[in-house]
Formats: sequence, structure tokens, C-alpha cells
Amino acid sequence: MANASTLPERLLVQIATYNTNLQGVLGLPQDLVDWLAPTLQVSSFLSKERRAPDIVAVGFQELLPLHLGLSGFSRAVIENRNTHILSQIEQHAPNKEAYSLIAKVVNVGVALLVYGRDDGVARHATGIETAWTGCGPGFMGNKGAVGVRFRVRDHEETPGETFTFVNCHLTAHQHKLKRRLEDYKHIVSSLLFKPVSSSSIPSTLYDTSHLFLLGDLNFRLDVPPTDDFFPKRLNNEFAHAIESESTREHLAKYDQLSVEKQTGNVFVGLREGEFWKFKCSYKYALGEVDRYSTKRVPSWTDRILYATHTDSTDTPNLSNITNLLYTSIPSYTTSDHKPVVGLLHLPPRVPQSTTNESSYPPMLSLPATYKATPDPLANMKRYTGRTLDRMVGIVWWLLTLLGAGSGMIGVFNFVVGIGAWTWWKGTSAGGGPEASA
Repeated sequence: MANASTLPERLLVQIATYNTNLQGVLGLPQDLVDWLAPTLQVSSFLSKERRAPDIVAVGFQELLPLHLGLSGFSRAVIENRNTHILSQIEQHAPNKEAYSLIAKVVNVGVALLVYGRDDGVARHATGIETAWTGCGPGFMGNKGAVGVRFRVRDHEETPGETFTFVNCHLTAHQHKLKRRLEDYKHIVSSLLFKPVSSSSIPSTLYDTSHLFLLGDLNFRLDVPPTDDFFPKRLNNEFAHAIESESTREHLAKYDQLSVEKQTGNVFVGLREGEFWKFKCSYKYALGEVDRYSTKRVPSWTDRILYATHTDSTDTPNLSNITNLLYTSIPSYTTSDHKPVVGLLHLPPRVPQSTTNESSYPPMLSLPATYKATPDPLANMKRYTGRTLDRMVGIVWWLLTLLGAGSGMIGVFNFVVGIGAWTWWKGTSAGGGPEASA
């Protein structure tokens, strides 16, 4: 194992999330510098020299057309994304740093890729795991989460620290808040990793030193009728109003995620940067840089949350992770979402002795009133969902082929075909006009 000097005292983690609106390989432009090279904007915060991130995590939702994702045809798209992203982050690395893929995981359309610098984290990463779970109807994977976990150690004799990245896609629509809360509870109980102690009980996403949660969480702005902005929320006047940061900060108090998190209903122990600093990431008119659709209330659906083991439960809104950058990227126009990126500076690593009595990494602190408990039926639920995914997906895929790219036309063609076949069988059985002579 290389010595400690190859790892900086404070790691820099870059996180990106994007709902690509089922676009497959067409969902990203060829040049990803706006989204995946933001360190150029914040290098002055860190040092006189531009510094590349130590870890880059990229999450996608709605990665490819749903019938293909359900059918299990995600691999080609995720391989394409991996090659594209890796070439881009190395091309735009400020000092020509090289990166390696630590792990990738995809379930239907929810995908996560995590990279590490070759001269640091990638060399030190061990115990790499991936996990997935679905929380759609029947535990299907049209909604759900995927996760990557690994341990980083300076020396083989020390426990090191565990890093866990989770990408989520929760239930859509403003009125389905309760379902989103249930989705998260299901993810906590069923997105499971190996035990972290001598017990045989799987560990949850919270059993880690550092946790990063990202994705299309689908929480909406719930503006009350008493607010002056209520009658404007579905017209262009509202979109114009949120050009102002002070207006966005006012509206942020109606953000469902913030309200529910404050009451302890969801994302317990996680922190977030000032999301109102950037404009709502959803719902944009397709092909438009800066024009919202009037079909939905603009909302911050795409988010990045985090926690580290030195965060205190006494200060739930403060983190020892420094949020250097948290913003959306308006220039991407193929989706009704804008991609979001965050740059996080982790606190100094806690010194660990090679004679440390504990062989386990430090863990997150959670409120005494909250316990993340693995679901003993998690595997059964996950594979029930995957079976349904494949059944529905393959039928849908076949109907889409029958309809020359349209599932609805495929259904119509199938019904017409069955009708024609039934008529022909009936005619054949009756022997036709001559048979009755």
C-alpha cells in the first residue's frame, strides 16, 4: 500500500446528477466541460494551483427509453457513458490528471458511475461494492436507487474511511409527497451492503464514514394559496420572478424536501447546500436554455445531499463538509431537467494509528430517535421487482418493434392482427361459401 503522502489531507469530491429524459446515448452533448469540469470555477477557494477532484461521481435517471431499461438493455448505454465521461474528465483535468472507474451500477434507468484519481483514491480504494433496489409498482425499477461503496485506507493496518454514494429516482408529481417519503424509507431498508461488523446483518446506506446522496428526488414547490406567488405558479410570470435570488430564497421555504427533512421525515442526518442559489432545475421546455414549461410548477427536483462522520447531531443544519459549488447547468437542452453539480471539500481526515484497537472505519452519527433497519425481505422484494421488470419490459419491447418504434401503435397492430387471425380461423372452420352449398 502506498504511503499516506499520496492522499491529500482533505479530499475533493465532485458530484453530478442528471435526469436525461429517456434519451439514451443522445442525452448528453459531446463536450461535458460545463457539467463535469467545474473546478475551474472554484480553484481560488483551494489553492493558487488549479486542483482536480479526487473523486467524481456521476448519476443518471431515465438513462434510456423505459421499455429498454426494463428489458435489461442498459449495459450498452452505461458503457457508452463511461467511455465518454472518463475521456472528458481527463481531457479537462487542470493538470492532466488520470482517472479510473472505481465502480458502476445500473438498474433500469437509474445509473451511477464513480471515478477516482489514479495517483490517489483509485489506488487506495478497496472493498468495492454495488447495490440496487426498486421502489416502483411491485418493487419495479422504474423508480428506485443504486449505490456504490468502497473503503479508502492509507495503510493496510488502519481501518480507513468508507465512502458511500447513492443515486435515487423517487416518485413524481406534486401531490405524491407521501409516496416519495415511503420510497426513501424503502431505499434505506433495502439498498443493502455487506455487514460492517462481525454480525451477519447487512448494512444500510448510513453505515459509512461519508454519505453522498444525489438524484431526481422529485420534491416540488408547494406554494400555499396565501402566498402572492400562488396564482402565478403556472405561468411565465412565475418563471420571470424566480430570476431573482431573493425570490428563490423566499420560495425555498415551500420546498417539500426542506420541510419534510426539517421535521425528520426523510434524509435524516443529511445536509445540503443553499439550493436556492441556482434556478429550479425542472420543468424546462425541451430545447430551451431558460424557458420553463407551464405544465408544472418549477421546482428543485434534482439535489445533492451529504454527511460525514464528524458531523454532530446537535447541529443538523451544519456540516464539516465545505460546499464549494452547488449549481445547475442551463446549457443542456435535450431534457426537461437541467443537470446539477456540486463540489464538496471533505474535512481533514482523522489520524488513525496502525495499532488502533478498532478494525472498523468511523461511522455517521444519527439522532437517537432514528434507526436505519435492514428489511429481512429486501432480496425477495428486489428480485420480485426485477422479474416484473423483465416481463413488462420484454412485452413492451416486442410491442414497440411491432409498432415500428411506438408501443401504442404496436398494441393497435397486435389487436388488429388478433382480430384478423380470429376472423380467418372462423372463416376456415366454416369452410367458406362453397362448403355450405
